[in-house]
Amino acid sequence: MTPKTPSTLSSASRSSSGRSHEAALRRHARAIFQSALRAADPFSAVERRLRSADFSHFRHIYVLGAGKAGASMARAVERVLGRRITAGLLNVKYGHVSPLRHIELNECGHPVPDAAGVSGAERIAALASQAGNDDLVLCLISGGASALLPLPAGPVILEEKQATTRLLLACGANIHEINAVRKHISRIKGGQLARLAHPAAVRSLLLSDVIGDNLDVIGSGPTAPDASTFRSAWDILAKYDLCERVPASVRARLEQGLRGEIPETPKPADPVFTRVRNHVVGSNRLAVDAAAARARERGFRTLVLSTFIEGETRDVARMHAAIAREICSSGRPLKPPACLISGGETTVTLRGSGLGGRNQEFVLAAAIDIAGLPDVVVLSAGTDGTDGPTDAAGAIADGRTLARRPEAPAFLAANDSYHYFQSLGDLILTGPTHTNVMDVRIVLVGPAPARRA
Repeated sequence: MTPKTPSTLSSASRSSSGRSHEAALRRHARAIFQSALRAADPFSAVERRLRSADFSHFRHIYVLGAGKAGASMARAVERVLGRRITAGLLNVKYGHVSPLRHIELNECGHPVPDAAGVSGAERIAALASQAGNDDLVLCLISGGASALLPLPAGPVILEEKQATTRLLLACGANIHEINAVRKHISRIKGGQLARLAHPAAVRSLLLSDVIGDNLDVIGSGPTAPDASTFRSAWDILAKYDLCERVPASVRARLEQGLRGEIPETPKPADPVFTRVRNHVVGSNRLAVDAAAARARERGFRTLVLSTFIEGETRDVARMHAAIAREICSSGRPLKPPACLISGGETTVTLRGSGLGGRNQEFVLAAAIDIAGLPDVVVLSAGTDGTDGPTDAAGAIADGRTLARRPEAPAFLAANDSYHYFQSLGDLILTGPTHTNVMDVRIVLVGPAPARRA
């Protein structure tokens, strides 16, 4: 065997040192993300809110709602109210369940609604309708509620609503736009659950998964006044050239609404909201703030870019990568060791037939732009533990990722980020987290701080 020369030894040592630095940054990134998850815990948020309220004057208490965090929220309600609960039913995503005694969890489809979701929504509507003046409807809404609470309005049927949802998801429409359309082909969204529950008191506890925490957008606002209209729903279809592509029944209902032949969703002055109160108990901002605090504890100079970030995933990824390159080059806007954090929810325009989600695609696009940079790590993950139709929350990459598998551009072109990161062992796998406050993105530029928290 040929002995290594001093220069070879030096190169090998530098390579080993670089891998060690990036491994440390990866550990930091994962720990920072875990802090964001803990801050988004819906059980604690709901329990705190309920402990401060008085329920003694209500004759019956009905617990209704939908969302991927429904199980955790319902557990908190049972902890506080127990046998005071008259009846309860929540629609949750398949697998997102936990043992309960007084509240039923109905598993159903997400992100595309299914028949189980319709069946559960019918029963939820019936429970709301039987509440009287002396009763309370406690509504629990979290991320995914729009898809998990499907109750199509005639002449639309489930399969046609599914087709419309798929078209909106594929064209790159944002959550505000998707929900505006959903509300106008639904019998329960856009304040219509509050209409069903009237004249009972309604208290909605909301875990926000939308930018800006707009009450009428979270879960498509089943107990909130609706700011959207049939006109705005139609304009969204027109924007994405979908008017002639959606099912004829969807087009017919929206056209009926435009002509004033069917009533609008309830607006702010509607008396159905007289006894309705909506409370946001968890949000992306709280999760991002906790992540930033953890990063500072670990010795990183930290900057929160925004919790309002939306837009095309690849463009957002390249912006984050550009800031990382600037830090490496000039120490602006932060000197290393630096941590950039952002929240919000981007969109992916499908161009290929691969498997992935917006967080995995974000990391793949960023990995291409940080290729070759030493001591840079990018992590992006959904707080609900699922990114797109995959079992991963997101992914993690560094400046050496492309050297390990150079075919990244081809995988990106095919929207196949899942298989790219699966082959490298770089998927973020959390399992169901029972929460959902959108996404958290973390960019670390090292070397990693010596201090370990």
